[in-house]
Amino acid sequence: MDSDGINLSIAIVSSPLGNIELCSSEGFLTRLKFTEQPSSGTLPEPLKPVKEKLDGYFRGERKNFEIPILPEGTEFQKRVWEIVYEIPFGTTISYGEIAGRLGLKNGARAVGLANGANPLAIIIPCHRVIGSDGRLTGYAGGLWRKEWLLKMEMASSLNSLGGLFG
Repeated sequence: MDSDGINLSIAIVSSPLGNIELCSSEGFLTRLKFTEQPSSGTLPEPLKPVKEKLDGYFRGERKNFEIPILPEGTEFQKRVWEIVYEIPFGTTISYGEIAGRLGLKNGARAVGLANGANPLAIIIPCHRVIGSDGRLTGYAGGLWRKEWLLKMEMASSLNSLGGLFG
């Protein structure tokens, strides 16, 4: 509990992509970001389901998280994140497509900035947003992580369909 009486839980957990900082407040996940800090070793009770679901995701067994989230951001950022949150597992969308859904004719850059401010990597799957030419662009966790996540999702999707030739 912090000085304002709010129940905060923070932990740093390991993953196949390095350490991840998790933070929850009052039962909502508020932050999931890659970090260079060492694992905290202990996992507060409120974060145990998050870690369990992340582990399943990294094994390719989980496609969505069903975790109560409460990302902090501007109204515009939240509108972008709502669209990004709905991108199906194993698929991608461009920054320009998101801008179009928001009614912004030349809003790809603004969408990119909002996407880059996403406080809940993986849960709000900003790694699924790519450039209009199909290239991987920008990812706060590093492009190598974005590539790994997309490849893992594609492979998992193929496996669940029985491979290319079923």
